[in-house]
Amino acid sequence: MPELSHLNAAGEAHMVEVGDRPASRREAEAEGLIAMAPQTLALVRSGGAPKGDVLAVARVAAIQAAKRTWELIPLCHPIALTGVEVAIHPAADGSGLRLWAQARTTGPTGVEMEALTAVQVGLLTLYDMLKAVDPAMTIGPVRVLRKSGGRQGDWRHPDG
Repeated sequence: MPELSHLNAAGEAHMVEVGDRPASRREAEAEGLIAMAPQTLALVRSGGAPKGDVLAVARVAAIQAAKRTWELIPLCHPIALTGVEVAIHPAADGSGLRLWAQARTTGPTGVEMEALTAVQVGLLTLYDMLKAVDPAMTIGPVRVLRKSGGRQGDWRHPDG
């Protein structure tokens, strides 16, 4: 089992030093689901939600969140993102919406946290904009689908 990099020799939390690492192209993709009533999904798909275009607002919120991950997660580094993509589609089984995000950079540390933060905030934004019509919506699961670059190399989720 690999060591936890955010703990020092005394077991205390610390920010990992990445200054000596070479810059490399890094990407990460994550996804999450928000389950909702069929009539709520129909409302979103028709563009008739009371707060307007919920999908556009959630996409912008997800992109903004990726850019600000370092402000939200205490031990994350500020990263110069070179790109963030977000897509929102109905879940294959019709149970709600699937939000997918990809974050990219060229630098000394990965972007998994940026992709995950984009997904989480995008899903929270969907909840916020639809809670008046469906307060029983459920968020999750959320997961990293794949990552590439860096010392660890490429990785794909075993179920994805």
